Amino acid sequence: MMRQYALPYKSYLGGAVVLNLLSAIFNIFSFSFIIPMLNILFNLDSKTYEFISWSDAAVGFKDKLINNAYWYVSSFMAEHGAVQTLLILCGGMILLTALKTSCYFGSTAVMIPIRTGIVKDIRNKIYNKILALPIGFFSEERKGDIIARMSGDVQEVETSITSSIHMLIKDPILIVFYFGTLLYISPEMTLFTVLFVPVFVWIMGVIGKQLKRRSLQAQLLWSDTMAQVDETLGGLRVVKAFNAEKTMSGRFWRVTEAMRKKYNHVAMRQALAHPVSEFLGTVMILVVLAFGGSMIIRGRGLFGEPFMDASTFIFFLVLLYSVIEPIKELSKAAYGIPKGLASMERINKILDSVNPVEEKADPEPLDSFNDRISFKGVSFSYDGSREVLHGIDLEIPKGKTIALVGESGAGKSTLVDLIPRFYDTTSGSVTIDGKDIRDVGIHSLRSLMGNVNQDPILFNDTIFNNIAFGVENATPEMVMAAARIANAHDFIMEKEEGYDTNVGDRGVKLSGGQRQRISIARAILKNPPILILDEATASLDTESERTVQEALERLMSTRTTIAIAHRLSTIREADEIVVMHEGRIVERGRHDDLIALGGYYKKLYDMQAL
Repeated sequence: MMRQYALPYKSYLGGAVVLNLLSAIFNIFSFSFIIPMLNILFNLDSKTYEFISWSDAAVGFKDKLINNAYWYVSSFMAEHGAVQTLLILCGGMILLTALKTSCYFGSTAVMIPIRTGIVKDIRNKIYNKILALPIGFFSEERKGDIIARMSGDVQEVETSITSSIHMLIKDPILIVFYFGTLLYISPEMTLFTVLFVPVFVWIMGVIGKQLKRRSLQAQLLWSDTMAQVDETLGGLRVVKAFNAEKTMSGRFWRVTEAMRKKYNHVAMRQALAHPVSEFLGTVMILVVLAFGGSMIIRGRGLFGEPFMDASTFIFFLVLLYSVIEPIKELSKAAYGIPKGLASMERINKILDSVNPVEEKADPEPLDSFNDRISFKGVSFSYDGSREVLHGIDLEIPKGKTIALVGESGAGKSTLVDLIPRFYDTTSGSVTIDGKDIRDVGIHSLRSLMGNVNQDPILFNDTIFNNIAFGVENATPEMVMAAARIANAHDFIMEKEEGYDTNVGDRGVKLSGGQRQRISIARAILKNPPILILDEATASLDTESERTVQEALERLMSTRTTIAIAHRLSTIREADEIVVMHEGRIVERGRHDDLIALGGYYKKLYDMQAL
C-alpha cells in the first residue's frame, strides 16, 4: 500500500540511496585511520614494510592494500616524524567524517519531501474518497471517527511508517557495508559474530509481537474520543439545558482512561526496545572481545592460523559496535511500522470502501431537461432486507410543482434522494427525458438540480462565497441579483462587511431565516431547471417563513419543483400533491380534490388545523 504513495517520489528515494552509500563508504574509511593512529601512539608495529607493486599477481589484493597502506604511513613518518604523521591522520579522519556527516544530512534532508508529500497525498486521497462516497456510507460511520482517521491515523502513518522509510534505506546499506568490511577483515570472527544476529532479531520480534493489535485498539479509542467531542460540540445546548455536564464528563473520562491504558501498553513495549537492544549489543561486543582477545593473547587463530594484530582488532570492534546502531534503528522501525500499519488498516477502511453508485465508463450526455422525470416500479432498501419504498410509479412533467406529503418515515426524502443518485434504486428505474439516470454522467445529472433543505448547509466562509458555491466565475452583480430574488440583499447590506461577512461554522452567525435565504440565493444563482425543496420552511418562525416562502415562490415560478412539505399550507397551490404512507403512494391530486376525497390527506390537514 505504501509503495503506491512512495512511487511519485522515486527520484528522492534514489538520491537518498546514493547519499547513504557515500555516507557508509566515508564512514568505513574514516574508521580505518584508527589502525595507523594506534600503531603510532602505542608503537604496536615494529615491522619494516616494502612497497608491493599493484600489478603483482603473486600477492592478493587485500594483502597488497594493507601492506602498501602501512608502507605509505611508515615512509611518511620516517621522513616527517610521528607527531606530524598523527596530525595528518587526524586531519584525514576529520575530513572523511565531515564528508560522511554531510552525506548523512543530505540523505535525511532528501527524505523530508517524501514524508510530507506522502502524508499530503494520503490526506487528499481520503478527502476525495469522502467526497465520492454516497451519503449512505456516512449514516453507518461516526463523523468523529472519520476525522480521527484523517488526523490521528494519518499522523501515525507519518510518525511510524514514513519516518521509518529513511531507516529502511539507510540502515540496510550500513549493515551490508559494515558486515562486508568485517568479513573482509576476518571471515572467521565475522561468522562467529553473525551467530548472535538471529537471536537479537528473535528477541526483538517477541517483544513487539502484539504491538500492532494494541495500536489498533488504541486508535479505535482515539476515534471514540473524537466522536464524543464532535457530539458534545453539536449538542452543547442540550447538554447544558439538561444539566448533563457531569454525565458527559464521566463518559469522556472513561474513554480517555481506556485510551491511556492502551497507549501505556504500546509505549512500554516501545520503551523496551532501546534498553534490550543496548544490552544485547553490549553482550555481543563483550563476547567477541573475549573470543578475539584470547586469540590475540595466544598469537594465533582458532585453528592455529595467523590472527589479526591488536590495532586491526580494535578497528574490527569499532566497526562491529557501529553495526549495532543500524540494527537498533531497524528494531525501532520494526516497532514503528506495526503501529503505522494499524492506522493504515483504519484508513483503508475508507479508501477501500466500495461506492455502490457507480458511473458508466461511457455515460450518455444529459445537458438539458425538456420533458419529464419518471419513476417506474421503483423500490428501495437501505440495508438490502427491509424495503422503505415499494413499487413507486410517478410522473413529474417539466414546469410542474409536485409536493410530497406524509408522516415522518413515509419515504419522502428517500424518494427525492433517488433523483440526483444519492442512492440507486433496488428495483425499477428513474428516468429523465426517457434516459435512465444510471446511464448518464453524475456530474451532468446533478448540474440540472438545485437543493434547498430544511437545515441549510452553509460553510465557514463569506456570504458571497456561500451564495456563489459551486458556480464558476460568479460575478458580484450575479450574486447580488440572486440575493435580491431570495429576499436576502437587504439584511446582507445591513452587515458591517456586507457580502464579505463571514457566516461562521454552519452559518451560526445568521438567524434561521437568513441562512435559508442564503441557501435559496445559492439555488437561484445556479439556475437549475429542476428544484428540490426538502421541508425548506419547516423550522422557521411565522415571519421568517413568510419571507422565505415569498423567495421560494419566485424561485419555483419557472422551474420543475419537487417539494417535501410537513406544513400543508405551503403547498396548497402545487400542481399535484402526492401522499405517501409506509413507502407507498396512497393518494394523489390537487389540494381541493384531496380534501373532498376525505382520505389520508384530509386527516393530515385536519390534524395541522388543530
